[in-house]
Amino acid sequence: MSAASPSGGFPYKLIATDLDGTLLRSDESVSQRTREALAAATAAGAAHIVVTGRGVPWTRHILDDLGYQGLVVCGQGAQVYDVGEQRLLTSVTLDRQLAGVALAKIEAEVGPLYLAASRDGLDGEVLVGPGYTLTGRLPSTPFTDASDLWTAPLNKIYIQHPTLTDDELAEASRRAAGGFVTVAMAGEGIVELLPLGLSKATGLSLAARRLGVKATDTIAFGDMPNDIPMFAWAARGVAMANAHEDLKTVADEVTSSNEEDGIAVVVERLLG
Repeated sequence: MSAASPSGGFPYKLIATDLDGTLLRSDESVSQRTREALAAATAAGAAHIVVTGRGVPWTRHILDDLGYQGLVVCGQGAQVYDVGEQRLLTSVTLDRQLAGVALAKIEAEVGPLYLAASRDGLDGEVLVGPGYTLTGRLPSTPFTDASDLWTAPLNKIYIQHPTLTDDELAEASRRAAGGFVTVAMAGEGIVELLPLGLSKATGLSLAARRLGVKATDTIAFGDMPNDIPMFAWAARGVAMANAHEDLKTVADEVTSSNEEDGIAVVVERLLG
């Protein structure tokens, strides 16, 4: 990865940040120090873009709190959303037939799964099935009949297993169904099945093109294996101290944790 050339007092034109475990603290707040550091970077000519695994409906309340008005990449790259215009610019959906085949192949290898799914659109519900444990207090709709999953377009399916760890489940899923879907591990208890080939880098590259910014102008912050493609795309990847080891391995730098203003530590240093 190469360094970007200085521009307007900050050496990158784009700061891409994951949300959970990265920009957000465990209480889903953004510290004042981090807010001020990002504001100083944007005043110096950089743009800040949120790149999250959350769908738009689970992201908007955080963006409102930040006073965020730009583009945001949601749904692991599936959605590019213009916050100011409240409009989806791109939305990639999961081929439901392929997803059904993928689930069958995974269950043939590891046994029954607990399921949830994120429906497409600005108000797409997250459907949660029996046994699936949802982290946090985000809104969701319970279902009992698995056929309910397939009645409307989906961005992703979430899977959990009664005994396998997240890493074990993700690895087994890739082995069984990697030719049908992309498997992403996005956080504790969050293994996702996505449209084949989709990643955060997909959505970030589309958003960056709209902003007139290149990969070589971008610094990215993250904490989970689903951030690996984003790090590969950006000029510099910074992992949080609390990050998964797989991400730390490919990062250019490891900063402080999300609880200790890790983004601000790096941004303030680069501002000089």
